[in-house]
Amino acid sequence: METISAARLTLWPLTVQDADEMAEVLAGEELYAFIGGAAPTLPELRARYAALETRCSPDGRQEWLNWIIRRDTDGRAVGYVQATVEDEGRRAEVAWVVGTAWQGRGYASEAAAALAGWLRARGVARIEAHIHPDHQASMTVAGRIGLLPTDRFEDGERLWAWDRPA
Repeated sequence: METISAARLTLWPLTVQDADEMAEVLAGEELYAFIGGAAPTLPELRARYAALETRCSPDGRQEWLNWIIRRDTDGRAVGYVQATVEDEGRRAEVAWVVGTAWQGRGYASEAAAALAGWLRARGVARIEAHIHPDHQASMTVAGRIGLLPTDRFEDGERLWAWDRPA
């Protein structure tokens, strides 16, 4: 897996070694207001990253692609982006999380746009994201990367999607 460059950021492939720094980035209960759950403990994060580092679901049907978002100025981790690629590379579900200390600076939009561009260049025909209907910041990011809201809801979240033009 390769790094992906953006204007002020670089997306680095996630490794287990990132867990120590990311535990701090992902701390703070307010980060989970819309996505649910709670801040992971360091052992939980290490175990999760070890599984994700395989880059593939146990049944081989999904490609798990995860990057740490790092600022170019100082290399500091500020969040992550992920893509779960299915249907033989034709469809990707994406997500982005930026730690609360770094929100409001455009990092999520910049990182998500770089990820979406990378997926489109790779031939992905459909990009999707599930977003809580009250999460205005994530809806803004989705719109900036070309996703549009659909009428479909799953677990209380609206599906946003982009399809490659025919």
